[in-house]
Amino acid sequence: MVFVYAALGLVILLLAGDALVKGAVNLSLRVGIPALIVSLTIVAFGTSAPELLISIQAALEGVPGIALGNVVGSNTANVLLVLGIPALIAVMQTSTHDTRKSYVIMLAASVLFIAMAFRGVFDRLSGFVLLAVLAVILSDSVRDALRHRREGKHDPELEDLEEPEGADPDMPGWKIALFLGLGLVGLPLGADLLVDSATEIAQMFGVPDTVIGLTLVALGTSLPELATTVMAAIRRQADVALGNVIGSNLFNLLAIIGVAALIKPMPVDPEFLRFDLWVMLGASLLLMPFVFWGRDLGRVWGVILSALYVGYIVVVLI
Repeated sequence: MVFVYAALGLVILLLAGDALVKGAVNLSLRVGIPALIVSLTIVAFGTSAPELLISIQAALEGVPGIALGNVVGSNTANVLLVLGIPALIAVMQTSTHDTRKSYVIMLAASVLFIAMAFRGVFDRLSGFVLLAVLAVILSDSVRDALRHRREGKHDPELEDLEEPEGADPDMPGWKIALFLGLGLVGLPLGADLLVDSATEIAQMFGVPDTVIGLTLVALGTSLPELATTVMAAIRRQADVALGNVIGSNLFNLLAIIGVAALIKPMPVDPEFLRFDLWVMLGASLLLMPFVFWGRDLGRVWGVILSALYVGYIVVVLI
């Protein structure tokens, strides 16, 4: 039954996160916030809302292994699984998008995150630093996007940002309020269910909560990205997947742990320092050929990335 509750919590989280994004996007557009700003901030934060609530709930309930494992495990899954499985379906033409700047920023954020982990705890100082870095990156992204638009440069990614996910110009006010309400109620409810169930599963099998965070919770919260990327590969539109993974990983490291650390300090399991953080960094470094050398993600790479993820999960569970 505990697995049913965990699955129910995950479903509620994902549906509530989607509702919150739709409500927040349309409310923001209604009060006059430019679509570009909405895409770079509200949509980015909203789509990370399930992971954020899980990490906050886990920190409050005294199971920091689930909070940190969720982020570290999700980042590893995003690279190895979310890019690996779609590459088995169709060649992902990552060479058509220039993601070099955002990739370097993600690597720098990963190194900063690892350095802070070696302090032994993510406390309020860590939270302030991570969120300050995120604020600088977002400000720079907004400036870049506005400059591109002023200069009239053709940028497919910028055109996507002009149409935020979930935007509906005709959405009535009551529907916006309903989406916001469902999101704000559903997110903490789903997070509470999932964290409680995950903790119980860890106790049932006698494994650390860190292991459950790195596997069950991390994989669950990566499912929406995986589903989106698989559908894009089937439709031969997977060329933006690399940028989406880089952006998601950046938000996981800076926003989710940044906010959770402000609410309650989270001690770092020594096993993270010995193994999992380095796997996360190593997975990120595997993207270098696709970012800098224009290589496309083909089936061979799909097999390699997927096999590496399966191997990582086996090692964590053993």
